[in-house]
Amino acid sequence: MQTQRWLMVALILAATACGGDDTRAATMNGAEPFWGDDPTAEEIERSRLENDWEQVVQLAPVPPGETPPNPETWEGITAAAVNDSPSFLPLYGDVAGPSVFRVQILLDRALFSPGMIDGRWGRNTAKAVYWLQQREGLPATGRVDSVTFARLGDLAGSPQQLVRQHTLTAEDVEGPFVEIPSDIYEQEKLDCLCYESLTEKLSELFHVSPELLAKLNPGVELNSLRAGQAIHVPNVRSPEARAPGQVAQLIVSDRGRYLHAVDAQGRVLYHFPSTLGSSYDPSPTGEYEVTKITEDPWWHYQPSILEHVDSSEPEANIPPGPNNAVGRIWMALSKPHYGIHGTKSPETIGYATSAGCVRLTNWDALFLGRRIAEGVPVRFRDTRGEAAGGTAAGGETQAGAE
Repeated sequence: MQTQRWLMVALILAATACGGDDTRAATMNGAEPFWGDDPTAEEIERSRLENDWEQVVQLAPVPPGETPPNPETWEGITAAAVNDSPSFLPLYGDVAGPSVFRVQILLDRALFSPGMIDGRWGRNTAKAVYWLQQREGLPATGRVDSVTFARLGDLAGSPQQLVRQHTLTAEDVEGPFVEIPSDIYEQEKLDCLCYESLTEKLSELFHVSPELLAKLNPGVELNSLRAGQAIHVPNVRSPEARAPGQVAQLIVSDRGRYLHAVDAQGRVLYHFPSTLGSSYDPSPTGEYEVTKITEDPWWHYQPSILEHVDSSEPEANIPPGPNNAVGRIWMALSKPHYGIHGTKSPETIGYATSAGCVRLTNWDALFLGRRIAEGVPVRFRDTRGEAAGGTAAGGETQAGAE
């Protein structure tokens, strides 16, 4: 979503207080081995329909040619089509349109996040459906049939409208909106790595891709909106929504690319698609705990500990904001250099790899961070390759019901 990116490979270290300045108590010593170049739209599209997560849960993939016919298209998405048209079921495979959009909104409201809502079926949506079915005792197929759809509607609170009119508040449209330079030292001079546009801010506020938000509001110049004007938005979960029960543990599946918050009985309370380690930069394996939770963290850029960066370059303190490399929140883990955090590129979540840290969309990361406490255990599973600590990474661990 950011128009300018910088290229770097870095290492996240634990959050610490910085120089006695209370405003910088969230400063990171270092940064995540951030990906480098963001993937292209074509690369994300290829990743959207990959089925490697099905192998982790031992789910038989859909045989080629078995996707049911679906006359809907992404171009057919409108507020009226989502609210008033019947759903085409079963729903799975390479499909897009009002029915997919409808299911993604319901999943978000049911606290089984599909990540960025984009109106296109993909593995983020299929995983959320699968784990919801698993928890609810339904046949776990990752496909939406009539029984799953009915249960999903109940869990989502049976809203009358899935696309609603929202009257913008002064807070909704408040800036500042900044142009973020590609140079890291120019970024240091900014007051914040804020949103670059009102479209970007509204997209994060309503968990939806900018393209789909524009599609719901034809002829509207989103960046020029003012308080008091109304737009159509997906009726996503309330920021105050909370599942019954207390989070007792976080379970992170590397190969499955998801994070679960579970209660003491292992029941999944919240599901989030995640971007995790690659085969060459794996996530850790084993059990740790969350040691610190910090919203709007500063980011300490340290060339001396970064690969592919000249160590003689000066350090920099990068201000907080949604376009900060770690997003809106940092949840430090007891394993040095690792944490759970947000991202400046929500469209990549679930469709890319990191260098070991657990990345969520900013809205999912904030939602999670406000529902856990420091000290909550974190267990990594299905990790590829060797973990940073040198122990074997249980790559063959079966991901059954938590």
